[in-house]
Amino acid sequence: MSENLLSVRDLCVHFTGARETAAVRGLSFDVAPGEVLALLGESGSGKSVTLRALLRLHEPRHTRITGQVMVAGQDVLAMDAAALRRLRGGMVSMVFQEPGLAFDPVYSIGRQIAEAVRAHEGIGADAARQRALQMLDRVQMPQARRRLDAFPHELSGGMRQRAMIALALACSPRLLLADEPTTALDATVQIQILLLLRELQRETGMAVIFVTHDIGAAVEVADRIAVMYAGRFVEEGPVAPIVQQPRHPYTAGLLAASAVQAHRGRPLPAIPGAPPDLSALPPGCAFAPRCASASADCAQAPALHWAPGPQGSRALACWHPLQPAPANA
Repeated sequence: MSENLLSVRDLCVHFTGARETAAVRGLSFDVAPGEVLALLGESGSGKSVTLRALLRLHEPRHTRITGQVMVAGQDVLAMDAAALRRLRGGMVSMVFQEPGLAFDPVYSIGRQIAEAVRAHEGIGADAARQRALQMLDRVQMPQARRRLDAFPHELSGGMRQRAMIALALACSPRLLLADEPTTALDATVQIQILLLLRELQRETGMAVIFVTHDIGAAVEVADRIAVMYAGRFVEEGPVAPIVQQPRHPYTAGLLAASAVQAHRGRPLPAIPGAPPDLSALPPGCAFAPRCASASADCAQAPALHWAPGPQGSRALACWHPLQPAPANA
């Protein structure tokens, strides 16, 4: 039996319609129990699409998903509706990017958390309500008993995000999918939520896939980073080597464009151009039109392969990777 909790092979997601869009193109990766994987990239790179595909949350009439998604030995793409309901919120939960839209506005926070517990564990209403209160306490919700009967619009952004995390963790999932959970929050609340997620992950031992375009957030919570561009991974590996010494030109561009103290008083170095149209992708490497190192080789798409380096191996998809600095440099 595989030791990985999640195993994804050749995952492809196409949105159909007047123009077909290849949003995710051949992703393969594993997540072990207790591991935190961060998906990093610009908006439109396919991060959130990937996360939703793992739970088959896309509208099936306009989506074609192929490949294999195995969670604890179960084939998600082959599940019927009843098996999917048991999986969602039970074994696998999701923290959505905007909890104000994810919560039902006509029911209280406590009722919605309790309803999820009753659906998956079959316990009574009083016990489920008590569990909801315990979860709000666990995520450090201020005045948790009072917030239990509050409606989503009565809570601040940070409180709604804490309530969303409480809902996601209410049934003790083994895998948590966090879709940019701090995007709409101010900087002070962002760090609180990130630290809370990391603390809860370590406490429960669950695996986490964390989607973000924020380098600092990825460094704060992740064990491993996978950098996405145009629906594919271009670089993947442990956090420290990728952040300290990126080898894909796109990863290096993302890191250089991050606001740090060293850039104070100077314009940020931006990646030239714009992400490609996923319904009309260029041949070969999708990043080549924006890459200073592009050559005739880039007319053929590079495969993701393991590349050795002084800080350890990583997966890389590039014909002209940046050269690692010597180990004693």
